[in-house]
Amino acid sequence: MPYAAISYRIDPAYQDEVAELFSGFQRVSTPVLTDENGEEAGRLLGTAVFVKDDVLVRVIHYEGDFARIGRHMGAQKGVHILEEKLAPYLAAPRETDTQTAEGFSEHFRSSTMRCISQLTADTHPNGSA
Repeated sequence: MPYAAISYRIDPAYQDEVAELFSGFQRVSTPVLTDENGEEAGRLLGTAVFVKDDVLVRVIHYEGDFARIGRHMGAQKGVHILEEKLAPYLAAPRETDTQTAEGFSEHFRSSTMRCISQLTADTHPNGSA
């Protein structure tokens, strides 16, 4: 199952405030990702958020098409509430309007970090680590 990471640049003076925002994040209505026909096309398996200095990273564990995650998240009310509360703590204003599903999806796509490697017990040459 793949992982992805989304980066945020924040004002380092507000690490605690940003941590508080993410600790109270309203979870998505369902972890199931659907396609255009409403059929299951993947799942959000888990997320973790890390902060240090001016960088905040959200790690996403998922199955299915990663592009669907941005669309799914962009349709969630809790995501838009968090984006609005997060705006004053960002190092620079967003280039897209993340209050719309399309804008959030675009921001999500442009904030995705390049994956260097993903290693799991399943891919270990000796079977399991």
